[in-house]
Amino acid sequence: MTKQKPPAKKSPVRIVVLSVVFLIVAYVGYNKIHFAITHETTDNAQVETQITPVLPRVAGYVKTISVKDYDSVAAGQLLVELDDAELQTQLLEMEADYKQAEADLINAKAALNNAVVSLRINKGNIDLNDVRKKKAEDDLKRDQNLFNDQAITRKQLDDSKYNVETAAQQYQNAKTDLSSAESRIAVLQAGIEKATAALAVKQAKIEQTKLKLSYTRIYAPQAGKIGKKNISEGQYVQAGTPLFSIVNDTTYWIVANFKENQLKKLYPGKDVDIEMDAYPDLKIKGAIETLSEATGAKFSLLPPDNASGNFVKVTQRVPVKIRIKDMDKYRNMLRAGLSVYISTEIN
Repeated sequence: MTKQKPPAKKSPVRIVVLSVVFLIVAYVGYNKIHFAITHETTDNAQVETQITPVLPRVAGYVKTISVKDYDSVAAGQLLVELDDAELQTQLLEMEADYKQAEADLINAKAALNNAVVSLRINKGNIDLNDVRKKKAEDDLKRDQNLFNDQAITRKQLDDSKYNVETAAQQYQNAKTDLSSAESRIAVLQAGIEKATAALAVKQAKIEQTKLKLSYTRIYAPQAGKIGKKNISEGQYVQAGTPLFSIVNDTTYWIVANFKENQLKKLYPGKDVDIEMDAYPDLKIKGAIETLSEATGAKFSLLPPDNASGNFVKVTQRVPVKIRIKDMDKYRNMLRAGLSVYISTEIN
């Protein structure tokens, strides 16, 4: 009869190890479940800042570039200079044309002044011819009486009649000359107004060319760091072509896209915790600043239209702007576009 071996006793070390592992798993699982129940989170978030494109306002060849890739620039700093030789030549031509227009205006004013003087002479001639006409009429009356008394001959009477007709015609001619002079003055005044308007147009074109000349020097619209340059010296650029962008390195914020079923727990001023993928051990505090009035899909190039086609319900996300507390403390570590993880406790 064989003896049965007693059952092997379980090692107390193994039991302790399994118990510890079970407790750790239970603790970790409890914390995760408790965290998920008491917090709203999203990893659909990134660092944002203001990025301003640098665009030329006139076309031209790049003469000089004063910055390199990723340089820091100050607001108003000269970045790029375009060749302005053609515009300078145009400006000289316009200024010469403007001086000629000034001379034309002076001539027009002088012609008007001469016409005014002639008008005065014409008025004087009318008065003089009127006096002559009245004298001739008086002489005719006198000669008519003398002729009736047979004191003068018929020829003398005819001469008096001729003098009256001549004086009347001279008087009428003087009045016609006056009307002509008045019309000429009106024409000359219109010519002065036209010359003045032409001068103003030429002055405006000169100012416009000077403005274009100022546009050949491109300055930084804001302080920050430039991105990669898209131009080189000697390259021809069109107006409005992006040369590079300036990233504002003084102000950053977070845009987190929360699901629509998380919004009821979010409101402006609510504190949040920020974790950056680039610095996982860094704990940053923030606060919700504002919530978007539209979902992110509404800002897309082709926003969805739920009234068309086969509708499939998709949970929408709403952009939430988050202010970073103690900005100066983390400024050197923040970069636009970095991914972050946002969590906030449910009150």
